[in-house]
Amino acid sequence: MRQSVFRLPILALPLLALAACAPTAEQAQPETAGLVAPVLTGADAVDSSTHARPAEARVTHVALDLAADFAAKRLSGTATLDVEAARGAREIVLDSKGLEIASVTDGQGRALPFALGASDPALGAPLTIQLQGARQIRIAYASAPQAEALQWLSPEQTAGKQHPFLFSQGQAILNRTWIPTQDSPGIRQTWEARIVVPEPLTAVMSGERLSPEGEPAAGGRAFRFRMDKPVAPYLIAIAIGDLAFQPLGPRTGVWAEPATMPAAAAELVDTEKMVAAAEALYGPYRWGRYDMIVLPPAFPYGGMENPTLTFLTPSFIAGDRSLVGLVAHELAHSWSGNLVTNAVWPDSWLNEGFTSYFENRIMEALYGKARAAQEEALSFSEIEGALTELGATAPGTRLHNPDEDNEGGASGIVYDKGAAFLRTIERTVGRERFDAYLRSYFDRHAFQPMTSARFLADLRANLVRGDQDFERRLMLDQWVYQPGLPSNVARPDPAAFAAVDRAVTAFNAGGPAAAVPYGGWTTAERLRFLNALPRTLPQPRLAELDRAFQLSQSGNAETLFAWLQLALANRYQPAVAPAERFLMSLGRRKFVAPLFETLVAQGDWGRPIAERIYARARPTYHAVTTGTVDKIMGK
Repeated sequence: MRQSVFRLPILALPLLALAACAPTAEQAQPETAGLVAPVLTGADAVDSSTHARPAEARVTHVALDLAADFAAKRLSGTATLDVEAARGAREIVLDSKGLEIASVTDGQGRALPFALGASDPALGAPLTIQLQGARQIRIAYASAPQAEALQWLSPEQTAGKQHPFLFSQGQAILNRTWIPTQDSPGIRQTWEARIVVPEPLTAVMSGERLSPEGEPAAGGRAFRFRMDKPVAPYLIAIAIGDLAFQPLGPRTGVWAEPATMPAAAAELVDTEKMVAAAEALYGPYRWGRYDMIVLPPAFPYGGMENPTLTFLTPSFIAGDRSLVGLVAHELAHSWSGNLVTNAVWPDSWLNEGFTSYFENRIMEALYGKARAAQEEALSFSEIEGALTELGATAPGTRLHNPDEDNEGGASGIVYDKGAAFLRTIERTVGRERFDAYLRSYFDRHAFQPMTSARFLADLRANLVRGDQDFERRLMLDQWVYQPGLPSNVARPDPAAFAAVDRAVTAFNAGGPAAAVPYGGWTTAERLRFLNALPRTLPQPRLAELDRAFQLSQSGNAETLFAWLQLALANRYQPAVAPAERFLMSLGRRKFVAPLFETLVAQGDWGRPIAERIYARARPTYHAVTTGTVDKIMGK
């Protein structure tokens, strides 16, 4: 899915004592191999989204040996788990949702008693296994055809139209539908996998490729992977399809369907520069390669930061690299989110807010201050929109949001208010000092979970350092624990969109659309214009805008979405056909859900349109998207 050293308490298990010290920037990468990450104790780190009881027994490593059956829409085989248990622990509890468990054995093949508990609609069922002294358990199982993390695409749903496709989406708690493990971001695990796929398909995963060309295997070819650094379980990801690879630099490249590759590679040409810019800011990239895969349009997010292999929607391909901020965002997650991870989902701003701030710094380094200032201003508008929608003092506007379970909260808060908080710190203490702190934060807590309380303690210990003036001016607790926007917020440059705002004023005063220099604007400027227009416009003015700027034919997904939102809210009939094409051509929830919501809000005019389109589109969407749109449609 677009931080004297403070030591984190660790799980009090004997074998974890030596794992508490995270690697520093100076340590060589291989020293992370075999690292067992701590599991945090304390009320702030209790994860309500898992059945696991890691203080008794926790998973440290997962080894998958699975085969993909496209006809049955199942992944089946075994998961072998390494376990560390407290003295006297007799059982381990895993997360499972819809998994069909055939057997459970120990490392010597002896059967272990197990039981599936009552299933919760969101969390699934606890899988409780009697350890009987075992420290390795092997589970033979199969995923269900309706596994929420997995989307099985027919050939017709792909760009090439010749072969089927599979991809996973694990965040936040969906990987329990295809991997029996402790599915909590605070229980980091190393992993390895052997995946058998039918010829001529290729498997890729979010880890080091050990058999790039595959190996002969019954049923097709086997591909092997390894991740020797402990990661949050939601970051284990897989894709299988007719895939080609094109290098972009010494350690960067892109996977895509052959039909998509030319446009994808052209759009991603600056990726190697992005990695270098990110390293210059906050230290070495610690994951080896940074590759990406451009997935079929059904992928429900803009991007997903799976280590070594970012998953991307094709909707970011605009032809002019104007939407590559998405790539900068997912790359930044290699530090904030993957390297240091929220231990619980109510603290997801520690992933997304940090990353949104970092993204903007990368964009400034590569494309200049003017573009970064414009994107910062757009981000601030998202905060204002969230405050308007939720209410300026609503609990949902807090960064630490204990009322949220696994989604984290509104994006305008989690992403944009989170980024504004860090930007406010930067402008209060100075960029050089804050950059030095952030780099040290990533070093100190590399490959570890984090909570809001522990971040604030680290910030006070290593940045504020008892300076009462900084403490007063930063308003740290208010930012994290209180609703709304604190008075010290660093606001965007008012001149960032000065020319655009003048054009909006002139148009609103009755000026002609032809006088607006839309064609010469950047994507950010076009979005500012479209989103700043009155939400109620008469049909002739909408038609004038559409004719002048060819809005309904836009090839840029962001500007097309902004236009369709405005047009459909005003029952502009000529926008219905492009909206239907748009909703049938991609499954990105960011676009899909608001457009259906807008149509439904139009009652007798819009609801029948929404019902007709959704009946056709729903089978092509991922469960992440249908789960949201079903609620909008009242299903």
